[in-house]
Amino acid sequence: MLSSNRRCKQTGVEILVRGIVQGVGFRPFVYTSASRFSITGTVINTGDGVVIKAAGETDQLESFIRRITDEPPPLSRITSIKSRPVIFDTVPEGFTILASSATDAATTSIPPDIALCNDCCNELFDPSDRRYRHPFITCTNCGPRFTIVETIPYDRPKTSMKVFPMCPACEKEYHNPADRRFHAQPNSCPACGPVISWHDQDGRQLNVRDTLTAAAEKLAKGHLVAIRGLGGFHLAVDGCSVDPVALLRRKKNRPDKPLAIMVADITALKEFCHVSGEEEQLLLSPEHPIVLLAKKSHSALAPNLAPGIDEVGVMLPYTPLHHLLLAEKKCPAALVMTSGNRSGTPICTANEDALRRLAPLADFFLLHNREIVTRVDDSVVSVTGGKHLIFRRARGFAPSPVIIPWQLPKTLGCGAGLKSTFCLGRKTSAYLSQHIGDLANMEAFDFYTESVDHLKRLLQIEPEAVVCDLHPDYMSTRYAEELNLPIYRVQHHHAHAVAVMAEHGLESPVLAVIMDGTGYGPDGTVWGGEILLSDLTSFSRLGHLGHLHLPGGDAATTEPWRMALSALYNTYGEEGLKQSRLPPPLRSLGEMQVETVKAMMVNSFNAPLTSSCGRLFDAIASLLGLRQQISYEGQAAMELESCARRALTASWLDETLQNQENNCTDWIRENERIWEISSAQFVKLAVDGLAEGESRSAIALKFHLMLINTLTELIGNLSRRTGINQVVLSGGCMQNNLLRQGLCRTLSRKHLKVYTGETVPVNDGSISLGQIITGGLQHVSGNSNESN
Repeated sequence: MLSSNRRCKQTGVEILVRGIVQGVGFRPFVYTSASRFSITGTVINTGDGVVIKAAGETDQLESFIRRITDEPPPLSRITSIKSRPVIFDTVPEGFTILASSATDAATTSIPPDIALCNDCCNELFDPSDRRYRHPFITCTNCGPRFTIVETIPYDRPKTSMKVFPMCPACEKEYHNPADRRFHAQPNSCPACGPVISWHDQDGRQLNVRDTLTAAAEKLAKGHLVAIRGLGGFHLAVDGCSVDPVALLRRKKNRPDKPLAIMVADITALKEFCHVSGEEEQLLLSPEHPIVLLAKKSHSALAPNLAPGIDEVGVMLPYTPLHHLLLAEKKCPAALVMTSGNRSGTPICTANEDALRRLAPLADFFLLHNREIVTRVDDSVVSVTGGKHLIFRRARGFAPSPVIIPWQLPKTLGCGAGLKSTFCLGRKTSAYLSQHIGDLANMEAFDFYTESVDHLKRLLQIEPEAVVCDLHPDYMSTRYAEELNLPIYRVQHHHAHAVAVMAEHGLESPVLAVIMDGTGYGPDGTVWGGEILLSDLTSFSRLGHLGHLHLPGGDAATTEPWRMALSALYNTYGEEGLKQSRLPPPLRSLGEMQVETVKAMMVNSFNAPLTSSCGRLFDAIASLLGLRQQISYEGQAAMELESCARRALTASWLDETLQNQENNCTDWIRENERIWEISSAQFVKLAVDGLAEGESRSAIALKFHLMLINTLTELIGNLSRRTGINQVVLSGGCMQNNLLRQGLCRTLSRKHLKVYTGETVPVNDGSISLGQIITGGLQHVSGNSNESN
């Protein structure tokens, strides 16, 4: 406590600070700031935020408030600061940090989990430090937060660390405001903290001299090790050896989907991948996400890490356990670190669950005894054109709120079916959940509902309205329908547009280019290549990609050859499906396969129409012979982009601008006041290119460039007609860097303001955010109409 002799009645201020201000060293920061400016009073964590009562001279109080506003701790995120004058009858005799309290309105945000800081990392490897090689070293500036908290306020008794009483030395640090570990809830040391253990496939604990050395040796010999981490388990193998990677793929039934790796540091990383300064900065950020990087040719990485793709996901160690393991002499230089689950199910968190579910996959288990309260997967981010693009928003980012300029009622957005998230809204905060995954089975749905209940409890938000997708068969839709709340249904692509509007605080109408795989259309067709005029609560459809059939329904999403036949039929009629007319990559199809698909389309049987951009990508990839069967969502489109990149020149963006001058009249037409971009023209581009002997990469690049140019031409026309100059880009296809970069450049050259997702995903991970904005504002206004 800071001493003071002032006792007379004095004017002061009460300050309420909201945002991410718990678990990030905010109270010690306030304490030291008070000391610096000779301020007396108190600071306390409450469910409503951090409350400061401060007494002092007017100029000192102003400087104190200014420092809190302008120089907060690096991990904090202040969303609001409100102050009001108060009069102290008895002037405080110092500055005190009070024990936390809860109030009825929990408006304080729960901080996300943060990577190990440099100070703790130095102590971890310092033989003279009492936490030398302690796998759970942490401080106020790093470590677990969201994954261990059970309820608010965020204090140790309300976390999974409550079962580890602190030793006297840790207790002293915990209660010392001047210490880096003051009120660090996961604070521990080897004498009082969690411990790691080494187990065989049957769960038996093995006695070894050093657990981490044993793990490194087994990994070096090609074994598969399940490692309990921060937000769940990883399955780890040697990322530089083909056979262990192939074994992991067989056991997880994951034949092609790219696998992420972890390496010890930036120096090790540069042996495997190209990394820019911006990418390096992101890798070393407090969030430590997986970052998508270009692979170096002829590196030591196993070629089956990301087959058909030129990028690989890389992360650096973010827990002390990771640092210690990768520092072992026998540890492989790159470890595959993929989610500890069977494909399609949630990651394991509990030891018992992992030993049961992962025993058929893992040879050994590296366990610890600190419970994981909330599953959180690794975040995935890329850097393009100097901007970040989040593919998966989870560890390090969730559940930080998206701050919006509109007042929302307490609202739950239930999300979509794939890459699912949910979102809780209250006032100007939208709390987007961690990545849940595809709601395709009951295990995933249970994870979803548990996560909704947990975040509702943490934030003390009991929704008064619920918002869902138009699709009646999504599990998230059915969940919404069972809540017995006023329900608002928001069209999928409108939610995409509004999510970008929310991130950037756009209130006036926008032109939205939404390119993805599928979304339920009000007209009974499957949407997915949409041009919308969108405001926050309504939209109208101005244009779309030309329709193709989906022969076989959902089967067409996993067998691109079906979409290729659909594209040929749409372009050339039945004549285009004759065996002699098929492009070479499709001539291996059996006559019965072709005839069956043709019959579906001719008779409109199990062949719904779609404007999907994703399915158009599939069709072109199949026509070029890149992919006829897919094993994960977006595979054909990703391989088509990688193929196009092989034809890129350093000046490709400038060439795109030059090609934009080409006449697109034949590609765009208006039909009943809705514009359509001809899918047939893209098909002709591919078929004619093959016939003329062009390389697949050149054709793939032409496809991208013409898609960019036609979209730009149409948006330019619509902008002139409507007077709207704001354009938003979203949908899963906007994860394609060529498409997104090209559109940003060409649209900007038309003097349009272009916005896309940066802090929230452009894929379906942002749908729930768009839902709560549209549904929440409709709830306030009493209007629930969605246009088309």
